[in-house]
Amino acid sequence: MDKQKELILEGKLPKVMWHLAWPAVVAMVLYGLNNFLDGIFVGHLISNTALAAVGIAYPLAQFAQGFGTLIGTGIGSAISIWIGRKDTVKLEQSMGTVNYLTLLFSIVLTLPCYVFAEELVYMMGGRGEILTLGVEYFRATILGSFFWIHGLALNMIIRAEGRMKTAAWMIAIGLLVDLGLKPIFIDTLGWGVAGAAWATNISMMIYTLLGVWYYASGKASFRTKFWSLQRKTAIIKETLSLGMPGFIMMVMIVIQNIVVFNALAKYGNEADITFFTAVNRFYILLNTPLWGLMRALQPVTGMNYGAKQYMRSIQAYRLFSLVGLAILLPFWLFVMVYPSGVLAVMIPHTEFLAHQLFDFRIYMSVLLVLPFVFMAMVWFPAIEDAKPATIISLLRQVVFYIPIMLLVPGIMGISSIYWASAAIDWIIFALILYAVSKSVTKLKLKNTSSR
Repeated sequence: MDKQKELILEGKLPKVMWHLAWPAVVAMVLYGLNNFLDGIFVGHLISNTALAAVGIAYPLAQFAQGFGTLIGTGIGSAISIWIGRKDTVKLEQSMGTVNYLTLLFSIVLTLPCYVFAEELVYMMGGRGEILTLGVEYFRATILGSFFWIHGLALNMIIRAEGRMKTAAWMIAIGLLVDLGLKPIFIDTLGWGVAGAAWATNISMMIYTLLGVWYYASGKASFRTKFWSLQRKTAIIKETLSLGMPGFIMMVMIVIQNIVVFNALAKYGNEADITFFTAVNRFYILLNTPLWGLMRALQPVTGMNYGAKQYMRSIQAYRLFSLVGLAILLPFWLFVMVYPSGVLAVMIPHTEFLAHQLFDFRIYMSVLLVLPFVFMAMVWFPAIEDAKPATIISLLRQVVFYIPIMLLVPGIMGISSIYWASAAIDWIIFALILYAVSKSVTKLKLKNTSSR
């Protein structure tokens, strides 16, 4: 038995968690820093208007991440289960399917988004100079969509094998390239917001090539035909089924941002857009350790579920959720106590108003329950029960978020965006606890019947 697989299936869970989680957390924090650093470089080297433009355009670029997540989470969850079941046939066919889906989604995404970039950024709430700069940033970003999709998918699959350290150093190399190129492209060469996008595209290309090298050179823990395009209907269906919750979350985040930025443009001003961009980027940055824990939880849950060790799958969810809470707690305390100092990192030379700092604290208040929500979103597909994650994702955005954000800001002002978001996430937390408890009961029954 492969040592990594043996550890996941037989090792003590705290040891398994530590072995897999710390490189995964580091990897995802590094990945999340890309988005955060865009804000810092653009805000400091160009202007607050440019920061607002990037803030409006960036959610559109997340469609590429959404497709990468769909492939990576879907195939990744399936691969973890197939490794547990020793299904060598599907493992061998998996990479050809990844290549096929990446090529398909890249073409479907890139062409229409580039042609209709101005209309899309306008739809996000971009007007005037914000619209002009937003289109420039988005068009440059979308040209790199193939590398965003393929790089993210391959890295997520590497993590699904349990090779967290390998995935982490690949992300670290990409980030270092991004860090080196951003100031050169933005300031030295004078490319402005497009320079920020091209720096990221090049870093994602290198990130993708490292993933290609890993699988093409036979370093994976399973045999696969990497240099192939395979349209295996059964694998595609399983991929889409298991990856759909993550994809829906990404798409809904884009729709959520469309609604929020339009409300900010309609009822607020440029300063409000800039402020929300900064707040949201800090919020996303603080979420990145949870993304790492999610990726580490996926192979632990999937392999143990595939091996019919259902109780270990349950215990893994609980352990990873509590560790996520422990990681976030000190950072949460810091941003709650020193909000103005935190925000000044991205919006320099600004005196923040009391109501803005209050809005920031309200928005951040929900952070401590997110570990339980995020872990559930990857745990459900890993136990072949993606339906609760899909339903809750749709409930959050379609039933709660979009209607509330369309109505409330016009009645109660811009501040309602922050407290309504927090209130919705508290409701989602309650729904997640209910859904998890039902799935735990089912797994316990399966565990009893399998003895």
